[in-house]
Amino acid sequence: MMPTETQKQLKITENAAKKLAKLNIQTAWDLALHLPLRYEDETHVMPIADAPLGVPCQVEGTVLFQEVQFRPRRQLVVRIADHSGSVLHLRFIHFYPSHQKQLAEGKRIRAVGEIKHGFFGDEMIHPKIRDAENSGLAESLTPVYPTVNGLTQPNLRRMIQTALDSLPLHDTLPDDLLGRLNLPHLAESLRLLHAPPPELTVQQLSDGTLPAWQRLKFDELLAQQLSMRLARQKRISGEAKPLNGDGSLSLRLLNALPFALTQAQQRVVGEIRADLAHTYPMHRLLQGDVGSGKTIVAALAALTAIEADTQVAVMAPTEILAEQHFIKFKQWFEPLGLNVAWLSGSQRKKAKDQNKTAVSDGLAHIAVGTHALFQDDVQFHNLGLVIVDEQHRFGVAQRLALKNKGCDVHQLMMSATPIPRTLAMSFFADLDVSVIDELPPNRTPIKTRLVNSARRSEVEGFVLATCRKGQQAYWVCPLIEESETLQLQTATDTLAVLQQALPELKIGLVHGRMKAAEKAGIMSEFSAGRLNVLVATTVIEVGVDVPNASLMVIEHAERMGLAQLHQLRGRVGRGAAASACVLLFSEPLSELAKARLKVIYEHTDGFEIARQDLNIRGPGEFLGARQSGVPMLRFADLEEDLQLLEKARELAPQLIDHHPATVTAHLNRWLASRESYLGV
Repeated sequence: MMPTETQKQLKITENAAKKLAKLNIQTAWDLALHLPLRYEDETHVMPIADAPLGVPCQVEGTVLFQEVQFRPRRQLVVRIADHSGSVLHLRFIHFYPSHQKQLAEGKRIRAVGEIKHGFFGDEMIHPKIRDAENSGLAESLTPVYPTVNGLTQPNLRRMIQTALDSLPLHDTLPDDLLGRLNLPHLAESLRLLHAPPPELTVQQLSDGTLPAWQRLKFDELLAQQLSMRLARQKRISGEAKPLNGDGSLSLRLLNALPFALTQAQQRVVGEIRADLAHTYPMHRLLQGDVGSGKTIVAALAALTAIEADTQVAVMAPTEILAEQHFIKFKQWFEPLGLNVAWLSGSQRKKAKDQNKTAVSDGLAHIAVGTHALFQDDVQFHNLGLVIVDEQHRFGVAQRLALKNKGCDVHQLMMSATPIPRTLAMSFFADLDVSVIDELPPNRTPIKTRLVNSARRSEVEGFVLATCRKGQQAYWVCPLIEESETLQLQTATDTLAVLQQALPELKIGLVHGRMKAAEKAGIMSEFSAGRLNVLVATTVIEVGVDVPNASLMVIEHAERMGLAQLHQLRGRVGRGAAASACVLLFSEPLSELAKARLKVIYEHTDGFEIARQDLNIRGPGEFLGARQSGVPMLRFADLEEDLQLLEKARELAPQLIDHHPATVTAHLNRWLASRESYLGV
């Protein structure tokens, strides 16, 4: 909550301070940055006949009629007309006797709101009302702020104005720099946005292109870029053991593989090896679309570390994915004489203790597992490299806990959710990024089909035909148990329905609540071809590799995100047979669901899907901000403000090198109350 001295200075009551805290407002600076959600134009009156639809405006008229109606529900309906004779209806669902008195027939009133076509004709619903005869016009556009129940707009405006008057809004950026960038001073920008002059229109203030908006966006982007650069500087000033492997183990593995690395994989392996040879810790993000071959790249990085007499930890967010990695690494590494340890939460105590001992004694060259790897009782003998798969699913604290098992260890983070260029420039500016932008030549294209759930029986027939050809299929459902609120088809029900509809097929079920051994058994049966169809929840989203599976059916696809749909689709198309992904959807579809399904139907490139996903969801949801620890942008938009981002990115290293005082002042102002990358 707001400090007492700040409350006194701004004349804020204890109750108001509690409500401000719900808006994450703790200081006078927070109040100054609490910018309007929108503006209402009360500086002039528009004739009713000329008032636009769907845009806040102010009209004036005489009350002709007032009535409390009870159909379709209790409401107050008022009809007004202005000097031109044009009529407008005002409708109030919630009203009091004071409203009826204020809107008595014959009264001349002003109404502020949006006009829409309604049941009664053109109407305003719950407009703001004032007496036209006893009030003048506003001198500036009226700001409307985000608020909470009990904190009124007039009170917020008063507190914000008091905060602006109390703050020393000096600029952190020099005048010559602002001149080169054509940006106004900060104080001027804030005052304009909180109390815009009447010559500005609501549209000009809302589209974010005003110089005042540009200034705030640039300041925010610059603070972010500065913090990223400083985090990078701090990292490369650390000391880490250079991992200069002799390449012998890597060469033996490459010679044993039944495939050759793509040029993209070879390039990325070279980038990682160059990083591992440095005397400061590697901090690299490895991106690659579904099926691009990230696992073998990670294995070669691990062998480089092992060749340099250090241990490797490989962490994945789910047991299924971690176990897939364990099986792969065991298959590749044991013929090389290396020991691979497995650690997971569901492991039996005896086996877990044996593996922990092997890790702490240095007998295990590599440890693969889930969150169990970073528990306090897991100690490494000589940890040199940490590999984190699907890194965005782990919180910052979890990634740091594993990293801290060694001394400034090298880190390789992997993601099959491609990061759009603007996000990489912004939120991942402290990382080095490698991209596998080429799929192996044997990957078959996947046909995506959108099918209404009303045609479910046709899809079941398609599954039967696919399995009769000797291939296998996945049938994915979002939930395990019945949910009355979502009313989605459950995995257990789907298993029963498919067993009845397709009696000649062998069908298994896997979901996240199964015991690890039971889950592994079902997956093993499916991988070996002893099951025709695998009904599953989204636990199979990543890491599952069954080349004979050529069909994926996704139930209630309209409920899933783009990244999840793309990941699931990537489970097929891994063999020689033509593959298909059927997206079953139920109507009615929301606009968001339509947009998602359109993108996944039209695109197979993960980077384009990620870019579209960013546009639909915004960076906060795309990155999972709460889990990743990323400070979200309040004002800037990464797609719309790319030019500002590029300017901030260009300027940040110059300021750090030549104007350290400016850097300190700017970060102190913009990151004072927000989590930053510094030290992360």
